[in-house]
Formats: sequence, structure tokens, C-alpha cells
Amino acid sequence: MNKILSLTRRCVEDYDMIQPGDRVAVGVSGGKDSVTLLAALAKLREFYPAPFTVEAFTLDMGHADGVAGMDFSPVAALCQELDVPYTILNSEIQHIIFDLRKEKNPCSMCAKMRRGALHQAIQERGIRKIALGHHYDDAIETFFMSLIFEGRLSCFQPVTYLDRTGITQIRPLLYCGESLIRHTARRLELPVVENPCPANGNTKRQEIKELIYQLQGRYPGLKARAFGAMQRLPLPEWGPVERRRRPLPEEIGE
Repeated sequence: MNKILSLTRRCVEDYDMIQPGDRVAVGVSGGKDSVTLLAALAKLREFYPAPFTVEAFTLDMGHADGVAGMDFSPVAALCQELDVPYTILNSEIQHIIFDLRKEKNPCSMCAKMRRGALHQAIQERGIRKIALGHHYDDAIETFFMSLIFEGRLSCFQPVTYLDRTGITQIRPLLYCGESLIRHTARRLELPVVENPCPANGNTKRQEIKELIYQLQGRYPGLKARAFGAMQRLPLPEWGPVERRRRPLPEEIGE
């Protein structure tokens, strides 16, 4: 945990994520990333110079036809051990997406519905900051997804203020790689709850994850260079001044 804790603290300080007196909600899905984040922030609050508190929230997605629900009792036990208040929010998101709407590409809608439910719950409790478990590899994958599928240079931000809700999202694990998180969760025997989502492992993100793995093997250091490039975003208006309001010429090479 020491390495995770060191990288988490450095990320929090680099991006000024936590201020004195903050109540930080942690969105705990039950996966390795979110339970590791919960454990790291619970430990960090013990000595961080800006005093803050931690509260955990799990959105129970319900279940779709033929898909069992999830048992979060191990997460509840971890929260009790860490002395972190824990709330489970019930929903029927899986049923709506897979049984009623029968979405073929469900991830975007699912993310919006989950985000909305979590934000509403923490707002009702007077909390204005939520920590999400996105890590180093998530950021790189999102960058490549935006480039390949949307044709733009973009990624989620370490700190995002949502003016419509007054909520600030922070991502304290951005300096932690997925492999480090996986090994830490296994070594500490953190209670990882298996995700029964029908779309799990069959998404565009999984395609990009596999592509980056192949490219990293061929071009060592690719992920580090991509992450460094993201830290220099947002790019200023990128096109030549005289072409900003016109489409780029078709003769541009690939």
C-alpha cells in the first residue's frame, strides 16, 4: 500500500484535489480500482495536512434478466474496518438498459445514469466532492478512444468542476497503473466484487486496451509519452489561424 499511498498523495497535491474540511465521497463499484482508492484515501486522511473525511457510496445496478445482482457485504465489512460511513443506493439501471431499452452500446448511457444517481445522492447529503477510481491506464485508454473513435485529442480531467450540480470530481489514482492496483488489491486481500454486467469485457474500451498492450510491447515507453502529452493538454486552438473556421483540406496526409 505504501507505493499506492505515495502516488495518491502526490497526485492529490499536484492537482490540489483536497482542501481542508472537505467531505469526500468515494464511488465504490466493488472493483479493484474503487476499493483500492477507498483504502488509500482512508489511510491518507490520517496524516494529510489538509484534514478531510471520507464517505463511501455504492450504486447497486440491480439486475437484468438472467444476470444476478451483486453482493456488497464484503465492501460493507471493509468500510467498517476502515471506519468509513457506507451507503448502498438501489437502482434498476441494468434492467432499464438491457431489458427495457435493449441497448447495443450500453456503456455511455450506463455511465450517465450511474453518474446522475451518485451525484443526486451525495447532493442530498450536502457533499460536494466525489473521488472516482480512474487510474493511469484508464486515462491513456480514454485519450486513444477519443482520438480513434471521435477524431479529437481529449481525456477526462484530474479535477472537474460540474457547474450545474456544484460537484467537483477528483481522480486521485491517476499516477497509479492498473497492474500496481491489481497487485496491491490482491496482496492486501481487498474485497473485489465481480462485475456481472453483460457488456463486461466486450466493449470499445477493451479493444483499445488490447491495442495499447500490443503497441506498448512494440514501442516501449509509449504509455508514458502519451500520459506526458495529456499533461500538456488542453491544446490551444490548434489549426493555423487562417483555417480555423474552415474544414481542413482533403489533401492532408495520414
